Amino acid sequence: MLKLEIVTPEKKVLDESVDSVTVPTASGEAGILPNHAPLISALKPGILSYSNKGTTERLAVSGGFVEVSSNKVSVLTDAAETATEIDADAARIEREAAEKSLAARSMAALEDTEADRERLEAANARLQLASSK
Repeated sequence: MLKLEIVTPEKKVLDESVDSVTVPTASGEAGILPNHAPLISALKPGILSYSNKGTTERLAVSGGFVEVSSNKVSVLTDAAETATEIDADAARIEREAAEKSLAARSMAALEDTEADRERLEAANARLQLASSK
């Protein structure tokens, strides 16, 4: 078993034992099973999933960090929401605002649009999860 802890600046979102965890890292999705090698990675906005006794739960997370060590997975993120907590209308508005901002800055350097791209990824992840409820 893995000890999964998900923390945002406001609260501890989750603290339980799970069978596996999948996190959206900067270099792609990472699957974590018991006895995983130590790992520290940046998170990108996306969907974090975890399984426990055959049941899979999913959360939309914004950027942050994940640390894996001694069968403990610690996720530090700005936001983590379940499908029922997501306001789909607000997520759509956020997606549209990020798309407009990116379109207006289409000639800007890639690093100058990183914040807008992350906002877009976060809004898309929230909408994807909300549509699955």
